[in-house]
Amino acid sequence: MSQPRRVAVMGVTGSIGRQSLDVLRRADQFELVAVSAGRRLDDLVAIVEEFRVPRVGVPDEASARHLAERLGSGVEVVVGDAGLVELCRDADVVVNAVVGFAGLPVTLATLEAGRRLALANKESLIAAAPLVERVRSTPGAEIWPVDSEHCALHQCLVGSSEEPTRPDVERLWITASGGPFRGYGAEELAAVTREAALRHPTWQMGPKITVDSSTLMNKGLEVLEASALFHVEVDRIGVVVHPPSIVHSMVEYVDGSVLAQLSAPDMRLAIAYCLGAPERLAHHWGRLDFTKPLHLDFEPPNRELFPALDLAYDCARRGGAAPAWLSAANEVAVEAFLEGRLAWRDIIPLVAATLEHFEEGPLESVEQLREEDARARSLAHGSLPR
Repeated sequence: MSQPRRVAVMGVTGSIGRQSLDVLRRADQFELVAVSAGRRLDDLVAIVEEFRVPRVGVPDEASARHLAERLGSGVEVVVGDAGLVELCRDADVVVNAVVGFAGLPVTLATLEAGRRLALANKESLIAAAPLVERVRSTPGAEIWPVDSEHCALHQCLVGSSEEPTRPDVERLWITASGGPFRGYGAEELAAVTREAALRHPTWQMGPKITVDSSTLMNKGLEVLEASALFHVEVDRIGVVVHPPSIVHSMVEYVDGSVLAQLSAPDMRLAIAYCLGAPERLAHHWGRLDFTKPLHLDFEPPNRELFPALDLAYDCARRGGAAPAWLSAANEVAVEAFLEGRLAWRDIIPLVAATLEHFEEGPLESVEQLREEDARARSLAHGSLPR
């Protein structure tokens, strides 16, 4: 890179945001030009001061006034979705690490501006796949997936035919660690606690995605995301449990060849790949030692005890706003679980009950999507225990 690549990190105080900063600290090819956060203002101030970030986005006027007092006139503070859109247009690469449906404006604005989107916010693509697809054709617009599984698929698909739906690809295989409850029986799952659900065996992630991993909803959402990203129908996408989390995903080609991406389980590798491509940054994040025994074990997921996967496949086949309903209802259920208002065993049943009210039809606009999202959330909230 002749000139530093300008980077914006939206959701900078979260897990992916903080790991993005780790990558930037090791590389001098980048300039952090904008950040945003929804909370943790003390952390945000420290980040702005460390990296000398000139522009900051926050959700409300009260936060903006607080930051302006602490940071002084040398830092521009913007507010709300409109502010995020403005920040996205001034960067070469935007890391979307905003949690949940709230990341949609960042996704759309980055692609509409013809920028590279390093996407860690799977929900915005899942919920709005038809709308995102329309702006992907903007000159210069790119989606580089930060999720380790999709980053792996991206690398394994280099050279693959993209038209019309990757005819040289037999199947995409997404790997799952199995989460903290792999091997549990029905009685053990009925007694799951918040603390147990937040103890992931392999990855260090935020609470929402960690709970999603424990229910396997995360894998269901990843199937939907992979379908939208790579233009492969969901019935050609499989999920296998791989507890060591060394193989991050695989592509099976029509001639029987299988390409897999292997690495230590560290999200910073995927972030660095998305920031630096087409170059690879010469900073490794853990090396595999092939001189020692390496076990690459795989097994099918238990779909009876973890029905979230089948819910996701069903929503993909129904199309329209069905994936948005799935994501919205799941966000409500997981939030209630984290707050102690819903048992773990009731997360996916609540999502399924919400989806029973979904009416099929095309998804035409962002306004319609917001209405569908709000309706799904309202129904899900109405099903929570009183």
